[in-house]
Amino acid sequence: MNAPEPAADCLFCKIVAGDIPAEIVHATDTVVAFRDVNPQAPTHVLVVPRSHYETAADVAHWEPSAAADLVIAAAAVAVKEGLGEGYRLVFNTGPAGGQVVPHAHLHVLGGRALGWPPG
Repeated sequence: MNAPEPAADCLFCKIVAGDIPAEIVHATDTVVAFRDVNPQAPTHVLVVPRSHYETAADVAHWEPSAAADLVIAAAAVAVKEGLGEGYRLVFNTGPAGGQVVPHAHLHVLGGRALGWPPG
């Protein structure tokens, strides 16, 4: 399958295209990482595939190398952000799972101790 077309009404597709400004902290041919506008930790960066998929499972199914690229980019972000003490990676899936934007995205959270359970 070829990568899907960007969704015309997708906030993250518009950020990837440069149509909506964001503070980009890392970018590759397959992913873009930018600061969350509603941070839940001192460091809160979203890593999104350039291709539009609604969930992480969709990315893994249709473009498995891009799923790996999300995690590789998240690790690069953690290094750039000085999160050597540790960080959390989170995929929210579906409205009941806390996914607000229906474009797969990986949260990189850190900069403070992150308790368990989250939330």
